[in-house]
Amino acid sequence: MADKLNTLTLAQMRDGLKAKKFSAVELAKTHLAEIERTNSHYNAFITITGDKALEMAKNSDAKLAKNEGGMIEGVPVGVKDLFCTKDVLTTAASHILDGFKPQYESTITKNIWDQGGVMLGKLNLDEFAMGSGNLTSYYGKVINPWKKKGSDAKLVPGGSSGGSAAAVAANLAPIALGTDTGGSIRQPASFCGIVGIKPTYGRCSRWGTIAFASSLDQAGPITRDVRDSAIMLSVMAGYDVKDSTSVNMPVPDFESLLSNDVKGKKVGIPKEYRPDGIDEDVSKTWDNGIRLLKEAGAEIIDITLPHTKYALATYYIVAPAECSSNLARYDGVRFGLRVGGDKSLAEMYEQTRAAGFGAEVKRRIMIGTYVLSAGYYDAYYKKAQRIRWLIAEDFRKAFEKVDIILTPTAPSAAFGFDYKPSNPVEMYLNDVFTVPTSLAGLPAISIPAGLNRDGLPLGLQIIGKAFDEQTVLNTAYFMESVLEFNARPQGVAA
Repeated sequence: MADKLNTLTLAQMRDGLKAKKFSAVELAKTHLAEIERTNSHYNAFITITGDKALEMAKNSDAKLAKNEGGMIEGVPVGVKDLFCTKDVLTTAASHILDGFKPQYESTITKNIWDQGGVMLGKLNLDEFAMGSGNLTSYYGKVINPWKKKGSDAKLVPGGSSGGSAAAVAANLAPIALGTDTGGSIRQPASFCGIVGIKPTYGRCSRWGTIAFASSLDQAGPITRDVRDSAIMLSVMAGYDVKDSTSVNMPVPDFESLLSNDVKGKKVGIPKEYRPDGIDEDVSKTWDNGIRLLKEAGAEIIDITLPHTKYALATYYIVAPAECSSNLARYDGVRFGLRVGGDKSLAEMYEQTRAAGFGAEVKRRIMIGTYVLSAGYYDAYYKKAQRIRWLIAEDFRKAFEKVDIILTPTAPSAAFGFDYKPSNPVEMYLNDVFTVPTSLAGLPAISIPAGLNRDGLPLGLQIIGKAFDEQTVLNTAYFMESVLEFNARPQGVAA
């Protein structure tokens, strides 16, 4: 049994631990051995916390022996290296945070440890969560476990939570924490053939999570199936007085409320998500999802989200503006990298930031500073905020007619490291189907829905009303049951 422990779902691990079929220490050791064996292939982990994992697992076994413990007692968890973890190196995949070990714990990770989670380590990402391919990390690119049929070429896992998605897909962790600013949970989940949910903005605390764009960032789980996402969302979510954007409302027991009955549900299909030239396999996968819902008794309703065409431009004004403000704190004075300490203060700032930030982060800081500057604030940032309101209003009107919205997650399957966009905007287009939901602050999940002609996974996105994660999860639970997606990357056990 031990050699298969790392292929189990969170729910199976939880139930097996309670039934004393195996111990938390066995589980931790199995995962740590797999990480040791294969992490060099994927570069998913930046920091492996083996000793800490075994200590936490021993504590979990002691609790389980007394029939005590939390909702995920003894279950291993991978943590995106954007969450501050006390006394554990936290880098945001950036050179500028060299040696940074926080003296506090993020609310999300504290919630998970309080419920018995066992920390395996910190997972790679795009630097400061800025990217769509996990290509911008100071610690190197993450490699997707999937490959095209008949090819050995390396593929991206998506971004920015690429390390989290790759770790779950490669059986290095049953669950991983991600953050989603414009699609950074959902797109990697699609590229890696697994499940990823972005909750409603305000459902999960942002305290202790290194900020990219504060009005967009939201934590969420990346898992093997929908049930595991439901469990993890109940563990992670909740009101936090330390976060002014945290919403004070009850957190449902999402798992106990799971249902695969979609009969009578009204499903919106937005015409704007089927642009000219859409990938044929993406379109077929979407059509198949629509058909399955219709056959199960759901009502399919064509809707329009007219301001969708402005979403990407709006996002790439709002997000860089907020990032330029948030990243001003990294200056070499209080923590992390310091370059030119013997120079003047201004020179130290300049040299530290020049050496510490990568090219994509610098690009977004410069764009953000520009759109916030005098003379351009009204022309760009203020206008983008108005359009953001119109995008949210489109969704509000749509949800007067429908219960959920079904779209593709991404415009393509995972692409190769050799993909050379002619300009940065081409890379940004990977988020075209996920960004509108983020701007509106709505919950959305990506589930694996099929393989394309190259044998790579494609995802479908289910979008719900604010704080109605349950309907999103239930619809995904139904889709998962009828799609029966059980493909695995080459060389990764099912």
